[in-house]
Amino acid sequence: MHHASIRTANIHRAIAFYEQLGFTVCERFTTGYTLACWMEGLNGRIELIQIPEPKPAADAFSDEHYVGYYHLSFDITDITPNLVNWLTGIKERFVTAADNQPEMVHPLKILLEPTQQQIGENIYEVAFIADADGLPLEFIRVLKK
Repeated sequence: MHHASIRTANIHRAIAFYEQLGFTVCERFTTGYTLACWMEGLNGRIELIQIPEPKPAADAFSDEHYVGYYHLSFDITDITPNLVNWLTGIKERFVTAADNQPEMVHPLKILLEPTQQQIGENIYEVAFIADADGLPLEFIRVLKK
């Protein structure tokens, strides 16, 4: 996959959010009438597109009847040996960033604390957070195959 595209109400706030997760801007551009960028990190690439006059996003995580985009998932198996410790470090990074730039970064919103889940014959550690616009992001780590 080349990239996943995310529409955002404020591209500068979204960039600041994803930078806290380890993403870096690799291209800035415009798409017609609005700002956009590609960011790389966590073994993937996302595209952020600022939407003029944005409407609030649907609550894809909590609304069990919602149909459509649900979440992006990042496999962090090769990045950390422990999802709980990794997420604790990310939360601390967001607290520090929110203290330093309260207009750009807010404390991290956890949608699902790390838990174990069996999918097929594999056991995973799984956690969900909300991005700057409230969209769910999943972080998954293989525990056992």
